[in-house]
Amino acid sequence: MKAVMIESPYTVVVTDVESAPLGDNDVRIQVKAAGICGSDIHAYKGLHPFRKPPVIIGHEISGEVVEIGPLVTRVKVGDKVTVEPQAGCGKCEDCLQGRVNYCNNRQAPGIGTWYGTMAENFVAPEEVVFVLPPDMDHKLGALSEPLAVGVHAVRRAGIQVGDRVAVLGAGPIGLLALAVAKEAGATTILATDVFDYCLDSAKSLGATHTLNIAGKDNWVAEAEELIGGQFDKVLIAVGVPGIVNQAISLVKKGGRIVTIAMFHGEQSLDIMQLQGQEKELVGCFCYTREDTMAAVALLAAGRIQSEAVVTHVLPYTLAADGFRMVDKKEDNSLKILVTF
Repeated sequence: MKAVMIESPYTVVVTDVESAPLGDNDVRIQVKAAGICGSDIHAYKGLHPFRKPPVIIGHEISGEVVEIGPLVTRVKVGDKVTVEPQAGCGKCEDCLQGRVNYCNNRQAPGIGTWYGTMAENFVAPEEVVFVLPPDMDHKLGALSEPLAVGVHAVRRAGIQVGDRVAVLGAGPIGLLALAVAKEAGATTILATDVFDYCLDSAKSLGATHTLNIAGKDNWVAEAEELIGGQFDKVLIAVGVPGIVNQAISLVKKGGRIVTIAMFHGEQSLDIMQLQGQEKELVGCFCYTREDTMAAVALLAAGRIQSEAVVTHVLPYTLAADGFRMVDKKEDNSLKILVTF
């Protein structure tokens, strides 16, 4: 089968590989659309902590079931599906309590022998396959995984009706987290970014305020002036230097900050302000089954505007162009989907 591989940093190729074997509890999915994620760009640059070139990349997917193992009972050939792209050991305390994202032996596409989703077909255990409505567009279905990230972040933040929320970084993950925050009842939502087109998408998804912070040293004060005070919750969706302390300054006493972005290198931490004002800094990693179920439900209910996030759909033969476009922010790109 054809597959998209990051061969070495900044080099994406289409290669021929053998299809993965199908286990008794596995499902083979004909891939229709696979998204390029920000974490895939980290792998593209050779910076990802565990997806290292050469690697068949991708973990966002929408497709159709074409083959099932003999012990599969919940899905059938012909189903339109997406995947929660992680699998735990199933035996540790975290797995037994539904926290597969905590499992020390967690597996994910692009690690070890588990191929990524950017291939003509993708094999996953039945337990992580989710059936989509038959009339759902594959462009929408492919947003299930990144939307689950947003659901998990909003739950970690404890966002509720009436909250004032700042979303720092209006890339695809920040935008989807923003949309979920609105669904959770946030009434004041500020989005920050350095590109106006990203902020335009944020407005269409429910941001009440936007702020382009390019070249601004004192943008925190400007953000507070926009809403007339500090924020109840802050979601960090970009891992640039200094962002954690800026978030600490933005959030009110007793408020909560959630880190969604992937960080490289150290971040300084204003521990005096964090401790003295009882502000909370909370980590956020992936999602749980419950988060994925909620994401699929939001998509099925038509609550997410895919056109505000998905800017380009390319055939797999142009995957290298897609990675470059996302990395360089070319052609006002946000989420780019690769199709097969």
